[in-house]
Amino acid sequence: MATPKRAWQRMLSGRRLDLLDPTPVDIEIEDIAHGLAFVARWNGQTHGDYAYSVAEHSLLVERLFARIAPKAPAKWRLAALLHDAPEYVIGDLISPVKAAVGPGYGALDDRLAAAVHIRFGLPAAIPKHIKRQIKKADKISAWMEATQIAGFSNSEANKFFGTPDVAIINDLTIVLRAPVETRNAFTDRHDDLLRLMG
Repeated sequence: MATPKRAWQRMLSGRRLDLLDPTPVDIEIEDIAHGLAFVARWNGQTHGDYAYSVAEHSLLVERLFARIAPKAPAKWRLAALLHDAPEYVIGDLISPVKAAVGPGYGALDDRLAAAVHIRFGLPAAIPKHIKRQIKKADKISAWMEATQIAGFSNSEANKFFGTPDVAIINDLTIVLRAPVETRNAFTDRHDDLLRLMG
């Protein structure tokens, strides 16, 4: 009889996260922040002395979401911060790779996201109108990243990500910093939003 393949990962917190059946009790913000701070967006193909991490991207998306939906309660800002949380274990696959992997990737991402949401007091499934606003912030972030650090022209970025509202991005720039700094900033922001949720 064949030994079943391992489908869990040991986290630095000591938790054992089952990727096929993730549970909220096995999710810790320190593991998410650490993992995301070391996952590079754009497959690492960015200018600068540090990779642009998913954790840094998530911080920017949360700020952009707050500008798009300034009256949104803290729980939806937390949802924006955690929008890519599953990538702390499955990495940041670029869109062409996701398409090649097929629907199994989406199902895995959805299971992990639901467990993360429940762990931090959010509904397993984020309401569609909030998801649309987070996706808008995500696309604006991608446009900023593309033009500021990934070598895209504005016209190329407009084609792939849409043209952002200048008023939303006017004073924001991409931040590149050491993973430990980003990890700490991500954890701090998570803690701030939890406090605001009361």
